[in-house]
Amino acid sequence: MPTRDHKNRKKRGHVSAGHGRIGKHRKHPGGRGNAGGQHHHRILFDKYHPGYFGKVGMRQFHVLRNRKHCPTLNIDHLFNVAGEGVYEAAKNGGGKAPVVDLVSKGYFKLLGSGEITVPVIVKAKYFSKLAEKKIKEAGGACLLVS
Repeated sequence: MPTRDHKNRKKRGHVSAGHGRIGKHRKHPGGRGNAGGQHHHRILFDKYHPGYFGKVGMRQFHVLRNRKHCPTLNIDHLFNVAGEGVYEAAKNGGGKAPVVDLVSKGYFKLLGSGEITVPVIVKAKYFSKLAEKKIKEAGGACLLVS
């Protein structure tokens, strides 16, 4: 009769009929379910289920992450970050200083390394004393943004 099941008839007459010559199709030689996960099946558990066994430490509920996250930028890189044409606009602005928003560019603090010769208005969360001094000497302004 036609069947969709596995064709076992082919294997009859061959000693082990596809069940191996050692265990000879006997019971559950490796244990049932998750048995041996820390012993004889350890390699499989480590490979396919990492972290299944073992302890996990407590989470710190009160920790506020990124409290000290403060990307910085030096004055000498200010116009590289500001974008195209800002330096030219500051150079021949005719009394108008361009505004550079550092927070929108991903920087929170402006540091004072480098020189600035043109007036510019800089928005940032923090300024070092030297950066603030140099910007004001060049005729610009420092605006604090929260």
